[in-house]
Amino acid sequence: MKNKEKGYQMRGQGQNGAPGWVKPVVVITAAVALIAVGKLVDAPALLDGIMEWIDQTGWLGIFVFIAIYIAACVFFVPGSMLTLGAGVVFGVIKGSIIVSLASTSGATAAFVIGRYLAREWISSKIEGNAKFEAIDEAIGREGWRIVGLVRLSPIFPFNLLNYAFGITRISLGQYVLASWVGMMPGTIMYVYLGSLAGSLATIGNGGSQQEKTPAQWALYVGGLLATVAVTIYITKIARAALDKISELPHEQ
Repeated sequence: MKNKEKGYQMRGQGQNGAPGWVKPVVVITAAVALIAVGKLVDAPALLDGIMEWIDQTGWLGIFVFIAIYIAACVFFVPGSMLTLGAGVVFGVIKGSIIVSLASTSGATAAFVIGRYLAREWISSKIEGNAKFEAIDEAIGREGWRIVGLVRLSPIFPFNLLNYAFGITRISLGQYVLASWVGMMPGTIMYVYLGSLAGSLATIGNGGSQQEKTPAQWALYVGGLLATVAVTIYITKIARAALDKISELPHEQ
């Protein structure tokens, strides 16, 4: 009888003795607070001001940008505008390197949270998700290759997967390497698009405040088309591989 009562107590508590509902409540509260702040704050104007400050600050600005990007990954904030802004401020090569480091660090932070702090809550959110079940089954056989393929495919939500991978069987090292490689093509394309805008103010309306010669436009458009073509081709391969994996019978 005592063992049975102890079992009931353990179900209601986490491993550290805290009630099992504490972690989900903390996560949900943080998410709600972030959404409320987003409604009250002019996000584009705020981003514009932050990126201008980063542009004028040098190396310190780079570290601030990386910290903001990591926070965006953790709190389910899309990083596309930050990536485009990096193209404007840092240029294609430097911006791609910085965003790659920032996005990989953010994905790793969310992975660690999903594995060690919010495992039960994340499990409840993805329970019964056929796509994730197929991925988890495949990770047991293929490991980092599946993570890399998923990162190449835009049909899977980036921010949620960062947490979801934390409860799979993949190791942290394999996850970081596969995520870094898999995200690289998309990172370069978005940074490149940002560099074409010429300024943060023109990202939203697609214009450019700087006039370019026909030769410059030809170079930019040619490079953009090549980047898009490569990304589409890789994404097509990723989708085909993932569809094949999802059709495989589950091991008993």
